[in-house]
Amino acid sequence: MEPARPTPVAERDSCRQTAVGLVKIALLVGWLALLTLPPLVLWSTRDRWLADLDQPAVQAHWDQFRSDMKAQSDRSGPVQHKVPKSDEPPLRVWLRDYFGLAVAAWGVLGTTLYIFMSFVILGLISPAAKVSRPLLSQEKPGGNCDADK
Repeated sequence: MEPARPTPVAERDSCRQTAVGLVKIALLVGWLALLTLPPLVLWSTRDRWLADLDQPAVQAHWDQFRSDMKAQSDRSGPVQHKVPKSDEPPLRVWLRDYFGLAVAAWGVLGTTLYIFMSFVILGLISPAAKVSRPLLSQEKPGGNCDADK
């Protein structure tokens, strides 16, 4: 005797469940890549960027920019410029003082957005749940109020 062959509907459901499982694994791998790759790249280039930003030419350019902003902040024109308060270029301050905060923010915001998009993707590819509803003719007007009687 031959074993019973599954129906085409059962085969299709099995293939769909396999595909959904593979997508879940791919989403997990994508999330891990999102959390690790950008901070690792930034960490590896951070020292080189800080060394480049410590050059006297960069500081001279920043000082020139601040003096230009001072000259343009006389409030005589339609645009009012504010003089930057920092004596150092903002990228240097960010890389030196706020690097950990930036990585933490990347993790929190990236994870939040990725979870939302994962739910959307899984909602699009997951099979719809079969909901059994009573026929309209069987529903009583005013809802199910048998307890009131």
